Amino acid sequence: MFDLVAPPSSGRVHHGSVVVRLGDSSPGGRARLDALARLLQDVADDDARHAGFGAYTWVVRRTVLRVDAFPTYLEPLQLTTWCAGFGAAWAERRISVRGERGGRVDSATLWVHVDPQSLRPSRMPREFLEVFGPSADGRTVSSKQLLDDAPADQAGAAWPLRFTDFDVLEHVNNAMYLAPVEQELTDRRSLRAPMTVVVEHGDPIERDDEVRWIVRDRADGGFDGWLVNASTDARRQFAAVSVVSVVPASGA
Repeated sequence: MFDLVAPPSSGRVHHGSVVVRLGDSSPGGRARLDALARLLQDVADDDARHAGFGAYTWVVRRTVLRVDAFPTYLEPLQLTTWCAGFGAAWAERRISVRGERGGRVDSATLWVHVDPQSLRPSRMPREFLEVFGPSADGRTVSSKQLLDDAPADQAGAAWPLRFTDFDVLEHVNNAMYLAPVEQELTDRRSLRAPMTVVVEHGDPIERDDEVRWIVRDRADGGFDGWLVNASTDARRQFAAVSVVSVVPASGA
């Protein structure tokens, strides 16, 4: 379902380096999923700014994380990123993470280009395509929802929002959506790397929303999860918030 394409033979490729810090790590010393999402977000932003496109506004539609081996506390990481495909108003960014101790993560994130005032999708500018287009080599990607809707027979549990969940767009930052996944993993000790994590975003979570977390076990040993809007009709508004799916890598 999710094609993590290889690095390109031509076109723009950006490299970055980080170290897994204390605030990135679980009590057991592995890098948390929400911390990995922040690292990926930062290196993508660095690439765009270095290329002269720092003023553009993007929102995440989908993130795929294939974790073959979790990076660990104080492990130096090398991050490599490139544009791997385009749609009318979005681009797929591939990022590979390689650690000096064997940490290995691959990611594909679908970023939607939006108008900074209306926050509505806006077509990809020609100058952006000229810089980032060659590495995609003509590959196109879809923004269509790929994960299932929330089950109608489950209410889920309340997921309280915190001030620290919100970013400068006044929406919950995309990395926060992996926090309930991390919480779920605390009760699923057998579910560890290698694994594939997929997050699809609908409408943003805003300050006054009441959010619930719904979980359903998968036959392959993973789980599906949803953050739904409980302040209105949760079933009718489900797709407006988020869908989260976690499966072992063998099921990707």
